[in-house]
Amino acid sequence: MVNAGAMSGSGNLMDFLDEPFPDVGTYEDFHTIDWLREKSRDTDRHRKITSKSKESIWEFIKSLLDAWSGWVVMLLIGLLAGTLAGVIDLAVDWMTDLKEGVCLSAFWYSHEQCCWTSNETTFEDRDKCPLWQKWSELLVNQSEIKTILSGFIIRGYLGKWTLLIKTVTLVLVVSSGLSLGKEGPLVHVACCCGNFFSSLFSKYSKNEGKRREVLSAAAAAGVSVAFGAPIGGVLFSLEEVSYYFPLKTLWRSFFAALVAAFTLRSINPFGNSRLVLFYVEYHTPWYMAELFPFILLGVFGGLWGTLFIRGNIAWCRRRKTTKLGKYPVLEVIVVTAVTAIIAYPNPYTRRSTSELISELFNDCGALESSQLCDYINDPNMTRPVDDIPDRPAGVGVYTAMWQLALALVFKIVITIFTFGMKIPSGLFIPSMAVGAMAGRMVGIGVEQLAYHHHDWIVFRNWCRPGADCVTPGLYAMVGAAACLGGVTRMTVSLVVIMFELTGGLEYIVPLMAAAVTSKWVADAFGKEGIYEAHIHLNGYPFLDVKDEFTHRTLATDVMRPRRGEPPLSVLTQDSMTVEDVETLIKETDYNGFPVVVSRDSERLIGFAQRRELILAIKNARQRQEGIVSNSIMYFTEEPPELPANSPHPLKLRRVLNLSPFTVTDHTPMETVVDIFRKLGLRQCLVTRSGRLLGIITKKDVLRHMAQMANQDPESIMFN
Repeated sequence: MVNAGAMSGSGNLMDFLDEPFPDVGTYEDFHTIDWLREKSRDTDRHRKITSKSKESIWEFIKSLLDAWSGWVVMLLIGLLAGTLAGVIDLAVDWMTDLKEGVCLSAFWYSHEQCCWTSNETTFEDRDKCPLWQKWSELLVNQSEIKTILSGFIIRGYLGKWTLLIKTVTLVLVVSSGLSLGKEGPLVHVACCCGNFFSSLFSKYSKNEGKRREVLSAAAAAGVSVAFGAPIGGVLFSLEEVSYYFPLKTLWRSFFAALVAAFTLRSINPFGNSRLVLFYVEYHTPWYMAELFPFILLGVFGGLWGTLFIRGNIAWCRRRKTTKLGKYPVLEVIVVTAVTAIIAYPNPYTRRSTSELISELFNDCGALESSQLCDYINDPNMTRPVDDIPDRPAGVGVYTAMWQLALALVFKIVITIFTFGMKIPSGLFIPSMAVGAMAGRMVGIGVEQLAYHHHDWIVFRNWCRPGADCVTPGLYAMVGAAACLGGVTRMTVSLVVIMFELTGGLEYIVPLMAAAVTSKWVADAFGKEGIYEAHIHLNGYPFLDVKDEFTHRTLATDVMRPRRGEPPLSVLTQDSMTVEDVETLIKETDYNGFPVVVSRDSERLIGFAQRRELILAIKNARQRQEGIVSNSIMYFTEEPPELPANSPHPLKLRRVLNLSPFTVTDHTPMETVVDIFRKLGLRQCLVTRSGRLLGIITKKDVLRHMAQMANQDPESIMFN
């Protein structure tokens, strides 16, 4: 027996893996990253950069560039996300109006912009101007009724082509009149920007954990430009989106959201010199007695959220499990046609959803021409125009009420079938529209009760005759927050987004009351929000940090192999050939294999990832002479003692994780679940006195949690 290193004449060939080779450290598509491993790799990278920075001025400059690269990426994300959001807003306005007519002086102007440039437009007829011509008037000189398309590795989901296609199709979808919004897809667009700029810096492109820090900040920038709510965007990323959110990501998210908001403000797509989409200015404070209808709106929002989630998930499940899913284009055409035919006769479903919400939020001033403001005025009234008292409803208000009721029913039903189609689809605006319609109707009802029955005890202390007591627009705003909260189960970020969205800082308490109530009511019927429900429907192994696990089970109850199952597939440290390992990889679909001293002792040495084993063997066959199928693979520092005529052994210590996370077989599963959540593990190994007993993966944890919740663990799909 001789030492294989002496036999080869040089240790360099066997140690070629000491140098990095392509794709090492990456992950397969539809696999979960190992957060602990990525954090360790980044720490090693930072330690090397810090050490080299003392060697020369150039290395010091490189270390400074590396330190500032994160802020540069945030700046680029903010600039591009803000620019794209502004372009999308302008294009949506133009294409929405293009369905109705065209500006004769400049075809690229929307209806509102066209009338701004006209010298013949008066305030009373501000929606009419000679420069804007309807198609019916332009083509046939008469009115006629005229009537898209929406950390886990999913390759291509955040790619450059996705960014381009999503940006273009988002404009088409929103302007088509479908019951969808652009806000959710804008978060996706911003994350595509973040993914693109991450690929330009090796600090992020070679570390999936660092890349997700960038994507968290990009999500904040997306919400910032979607709603004009930079603070709400940061809180949304923290509360709803991010799995891992360190303090430095908070600051960078804030910076990215700031730059994105500033860029959008510079473009000024809404033409009102404001960031907010639905700016409101109410002249009446809210009163404690109004908390009761506000809470009722919260109850409605929770019920709506439950109805929508159950209905939409049932329909999406049917789409996935029947032939319906094979015809996505036909489905989009049918839903679009039905939407157009039913929506057009009703003025509140005919217009864009953003315009509808804006009208529902507005307070009725003296110059408002909306049907919702058709009150019977006192001819002797001499009050200032911004302090108009409550008045009896006129014919227009009652007409608007039943039209809103029909629009509410239509919006509830059509949104269930629209969300989830193969188009960019946002849910924020449709949910807000449902709540705003319900809230406006409740507000008008309370207003008329207060006017006609101001002597009732509930109104007597705060609503005197001739006073401006109730603001229906406020009820619409509260209803919008309630319904959005019922669907998404957001709380803190929802309230902040709403007051940034409307500028209604004074009305935080009503918004908080409605948001909390809607969440309580919706949680009574199910803990999942719409995003979690779709994650489970699509079979993504997502371990929600909000789920609680209080059962008294142990790691030995969950680990594999279980009694009656084949033994655990393992690698030995220095006795398996290349062919043995290749056969094991071919016959199994595991993401990795524990490495033990020998099959007899089962003493744990480390853990090797499947993908890195494949890449290492492939590169060894190409770059190292003498590596054949019966070459011994070893994971130790020194090669094993081999016969003189043995082929060259293959050293794979570089791909071995020497510190895999382990627990004992008597560790409570409550602790194991908490470890998986907080450390983002893919798997942990179960040992007893250093001897390997089994393995627990994230999917095993999810199945066990489903079983403890009296669900069929085998019914959980994993794509």
